[in-house]
Amino acid sequence: MTDPSLAPIQLRLNGEERSCPGGLGLEAVLEHFGYRPQLVVVEFNGEILARRHWPLQAVRQADVLEVVTIVGGGS
Repeated sequence: MTDPSLAPIQLRLNGEERSCPGGLGLEAVLEHFGYRPQLVVVEFNGEILARRHWPLQAVRQADVLEVVTIVGGGS
């Protein structure tokens, strides 16, 4: 019998409905979608989430993530 916590979940990522495996933490979800966690800022369900909270932050069905990539450079 499969663990229901591992069933795929739907979440909203940067305004789009997306699917990912259930049971993942925030950093794993970011990596699943191709982000490098050290190069992004995350708004989680409407609040900027401090990086120190990421390791313990579970991502669940219908959560809303806005991910902003940090871009270096300039002139």
